[in-house]
Amino acid sequence: MSKGETVARVSELSTDDVAEGDHDDFIKYRELFKDFGNQVPVYAHAPIGMKHVFGMSLESRQAQTLPQRLVEIAVVATSYANRCTYCVAHHSTILADLGLDPDAISNLGAADVPGLTEIELLVRDYAIAVTERSWGIRDEMFERLSAHFSESEIVELTMRIALTGLFNTVNQALDIEMEEGLMADFTSKGLSASALEGLEDEN
Repeated sequence: MSKGETVARVSELSTDDVAEGDHDDFIKYRELFKDFGNQVPVYAHAPIGMKHVFGMSLESRQAQTLPQRLVEIAVVATSYANRCTYCVAHHSTILADLGLDPDAISNLGAADVPGLTEIELLVRDYAIAVTERSWGIRDEMFERLSAHFSESEIVELTMRIALTGLFNTVNQALDIEMEEGLMADFTSKGLSASALEGLEDEN
């Protein structure tokens, strides 16, 4: 979110605002993603997009192709690379609930990250590589990935990273604000607010 902005750049829709044929999807994703309550009412302006991006996120989580902790490391690392404070804040709290040390979470965008296993560091590095230079990823990284993941898992991880990039871009472009209480939850888990301030300073 840009400094000084307090509301999204487009209006938030209610059930009464969306077309009748989109009511069920709107209510479904608003309830399923209630912690991300400022997103669905904005994404609902494009109901096909809303249905597919939130649907992909939901179904990927339900399929459990990859451990959720690894997925969230990839999501937070991608969001750091894209400087999306909204997604970093939300998914850092999820990652803290999954047991990753707060210092490691707050430093996922840094060169050195304390407390990550070899596989977790590899996922972090791959997420940043896909986000910043997907055209230049070296074969050596895929050899390392192949030592730990199946081809299906690598494709799933890559698509989840790319989906995060889509969320990051839409959230930032439309200046979707954080929900009330999010930062209190963030700091209550021992996460550093200065990490988010650094992202805003770079925007």
